[in-house]
Amino acid sequence: MQNDTTAPLRQDASVIGLVGLAHASSHFGHLLLPLMFPVFMKEFGFSFSELGLLMSIFFVVSGVGQACAGFVVDRLGARPLLFLALAIFALACFLASSVQGYVGLQLVAALAGLGNATFHPVDFTILNQRVSTARLGYAFSAHGLTGNLGWAAAPVFFAFFSALLGWRNAYLAAALMYAAVLLLMVLYRERLQTQAAHHMARAAAAPVEHAMAFMKLPVVWWCFGFFLLSTMTLAVVQSFSVSILQAMHGVSFEAATLTLTGYMLAGALGVFVGGVVATRVQHSDRVVALAMSAGAALLALCGTGWLGASATMVILAGTGFAIGIGGPSRDMMIKKATPKGATGRVYGLVYSGLDTGFAISPLVFGGLMDHGWYGATLVGAAVVLLLSVVAALGVGQRTPAHVPLART
Repeated sequence: MQNDTTAPLRQDASVIGLVGLAHASSHFGHLLLPLMFPVFMKEFGFSFSELGLLMSIFFVVSGVGQACAGFVVDRLGARPLLFLALAIFALACFLASSVQGYVGLQLVAALAGLGNATFHPVDFTILNQRVSTARLGYAFSAHGLTGNLGWAAAPVFFAFFSALLGWRNAYLAAALMYAAVLLLMVLYRERLQTQAAHHMARAAAAPVEHAMAFMKLPVVWWCFGFFLLSTMTLAVVQSFSVSILQAMHGVSFEAATLTLTGYMLAGALGVFVGGVVATRVQHSDRVVALAMSAGAALLALCGTGWLGASATMVILAGTGFAIGIGGPSRDMMIKKATPKGATGRVYGLVYSGLDTGFAISPLVFGGLMDHGWYGATLVGAAVVLLLSVVAALGVGQRTPAHVPLART
């Protein structure tokens, strides 16, 4: 059901807007726990490693769930899973408001990870089926931009409601927000309807490919590797940048949190610019490689400790812009590597690399943080980001003009 004809702009814009809001909600959920790490350390006495394990639980559940969700999306369509995911996030926030210890936080992490699991296969299935082909580059740009805005909104949201109502009530406010987003999606549900892959094959009177055939394609695993490596770096920024800035430069919690928000907003601006680049430059892998290389250089500079507090905060925020430019080209790169009729499955598996990176990174870099090696944490994150450049170029080399699926 690829929309090869050009639909009215208003129709495409409404689909892009709804999917973008859903994506922002997903990224908002990534920070439900990390933003409260300082609170949890003060109230419950947890270490960085213990807090890092919470994020590992979140992303292990999300990664396994995402790989499985891709098959469900291809079979049942995207819309039911989107509704379920938003409801699960609302429940996770409600439970977070009443936790009394580590076990409760582990349960919240697992539940939120389950809610996060479906978004990428759902989002990209809807965009690929409902948005005109000529506007897909802009759709991917808007998708990435709204994700960054979701990350940027979370620190502001929790800082405001925690100061006004306390951290527990801030989670209740987040639960109400997810319920409102779910209601909006239900009201405009006709814009989100997709056709299941097996229905598409039947309509085309074509042989049905084996459901696991896409896993034999090396390019799919190179895509997985790229997401794993690039996301390990992002996880460091999200989980530890506030603590690193406080430890290395003595800045206030508010200033450090504002820097994280600046990183996300700069990333959103980078994604906006990257959308134009993605529609005009054919070699998506090279755009991604250049963007990630620039981001790694800036991140390593912050890790040296040579700069003062203000310069470090500005450059760290600027790192988000460099990496953001590569976002839409990254999504185009994955689309080019995706066999027809396997969108949900491929995006589910490939984006589970994102969850795997988020799961591994806190365990690896949390240990460095516990030893007080704050600069080394940033430099190590930069090295991992450079490794993702190799993976991106590997994807480009292994993506033919058309990627067939093996027949059963």
